[in-house]
Amino acid sequence: MPRYLWQVTYSHEGAQGLLAEGGTARRQEITRMVESVGGTVESCYFALGGKDLFVIGQVPDEVAAATLGIRTAASGAARSESVLLLTPEQVDEAVRREAEYRPPGT
Repeated sequence: MPRYLWQVTYSHEGAQGLLAEGGTARRQEITRMVESVGGTVESCYFALGGKDLFVIGQVPDEVAAATLGIRTAASGAARSESVLLLTPEQVDEAVRREAEYRPPGT
């Protein structure tokens, strides 16, 4: 299953909900959402800075990942960016594969 990093930014309404429910309740709901599309959550961390929350987990495919992003955005409470993560073994496989490439201007 593909592994993703979701970077979440709360809207004003989402932050109000977080204040009302707390972090553990939010983690529980995120886990429920990811599991509803056949995935799992590995870790969930709130953060200071440009993003409010980072979640790492696995979902069956890109459509499942898109489902999560669309549903999150449609709620108006948060926006998420999905980043596909690769293992070191997957990078090893990638560097062994051949591809034709011509740099610009050559």
